[in-house]
Amino acid sequence: MACASGVGAGGVAARVPARRPRAGRVGRRTAVRCAVAPAETGSATSLGWGKTESGFWNQDGYVMVDGQRVADVARGIKESPFYLYSKKQILSNYQQYEDALKGIKSIPCYAVKANNNFHILKMLAARGAGAVLVSGNELKAAVRAGFDPTRTVFNGNGKMVHELQLAVEYGMLINCDSEFDLAHIASAARAAGKPARVLIRINPDVDPQVHPYVSTGTANSKFGIRNSHLSWFLDAITEDPMLQMEGVHCHLGSTIQKVDIFRDATVLMAEFIREIRAAGLPVNYFNIGGGLGINYMRDGLDKYPTPDEMLACVRAEIEGLGVTVILEPGRSMIANAGMFVSKVTGVKTNGNKNFIVVDGSMSELIRPSLYDTYQHIELTEPAGGPVSKYDVVGPVCESADFLGKDRELQAPAEGSTLVVYDAGAYCMSMASNYNMKFKPAEYWVDENGAIEKIRMEENLEDSYFSMFEC
Repeated sequence: MACASGVGAGGVAARVPARRPRAGRVGRRTAVRCAVAPAETGSATSLGWGKTESGFWNQDGYVMVDGQRVADVARGIKESPFYLYSKKQILSNYQQYEDALKGIKSIPCYAVKANNNFHILKMLAARGAGAVLVSGNELKAAVRAGFDPTRTVFNGNGKMVHELQLAVEYGMLINCDSEFDLAHIASAARAAGKPARVLIRINPDVDPQVHPYVSTGTANSKFGIRNSHLSWFLDAITEDPMLQMEGVHCHLGSTIQKVDIFRDATVLMAEFIREIRAAGLPVNYFNIGGGLGINYMRDGLDKYPTPDEMLACVRAEIEGLGVTVILEPGRSMIANAGMFVSKVTGVKTNGNKNFIVVDGSMSELIRPSLYDTYQHIELTEPAGGPVSKYDVVGPVCESADFLGKDRELQAPAEGSTLVVYDAGAYCMSMASNYNMKFKPAEYWVDENGAIEKIRMEENLEDSYFSMFEC
């Protein structure tokens, strides 16, 4: 049950739940390139995955969500800023992965770190998705949301023993990331009294050609084992009855634009799989990771690969391995299904630059300033007047507090709204309380077009003062 009921002409009627009491090195291969047919163009999605009737788009100057004007939705919501999602778009994105994996024994696992809203987790769990987890709290949330623990993967380069023990008890697949991590997994298995199901995280050393902060599969990454020590890990697993070898894992990075990069990695990982099997150990799972990028520019160019194109590029190699394939989509599952809605506080100039100041900030959406990256911004409805170039900034006391720079927009009226598109992934999940700003409310549009509140906004009493009642 979500936190709010449907919206009509009179706005959103809150339905707030009762508050609970606190209480061996394989050599490089020459890259193999894949020929991929271009996707059909569609205006209603930033992924370039073909036409859709769900999600967010601009229609005659009005930003739309599932056929409704976002400006009208915002007028019916008392909080600002807030996040807004399209439930239908999330399900459509998930269906893209299910369709792409047809004919392949597989588990599509949602990367919970991308967006951990509990209603989204429950919805995907009910659809049969697996989950990818990177902390003990994500683990507990996934179990409570209804994900099948045996179809989940516990990742990370610094997993705690008590977290690992929970993962073992639930029968989750656990990535081994280093020598000490394997020792911690074995210790957790002994404490749990049952063998741990182990995947070995290998770096294929394929450059995903992305921002260095989201590149995770090269030789210099903090993630994964030393490939030259693979035989040591195989021997250690063989000698310990509390370690059960299940398979291998790789993850190249995020925002990947070239599908053939997955092909290069799969060819190399296939060699590792054969090497492991030759050593007498089983490989039942091949976790190929995630990382498909999306078109944050919203320029109408279909330059980003679809799940179907990704799988088409690796299908032949995978089908010959006799493994269950695991995918870990996060950004491509949720990013284009969300937007960040802010209210304009005012417009100013310093003589050199023009600024639109909004109530949203880097505290609620840090991605543009953290990665110095682009997310498309539009006014929710026409403002009239000439177009000028503006930086869109928030009220946080940092020069890094911007949502976008040099954006060509009409001068908005005070109190009007603007949106940051494609804010479903790595936006709310990375929000902070810097400058004592509190995490905003989240809403979604359900299948019937009703606006539902799916996360309460934080407040000073519960999120600050109560923390000091020690």
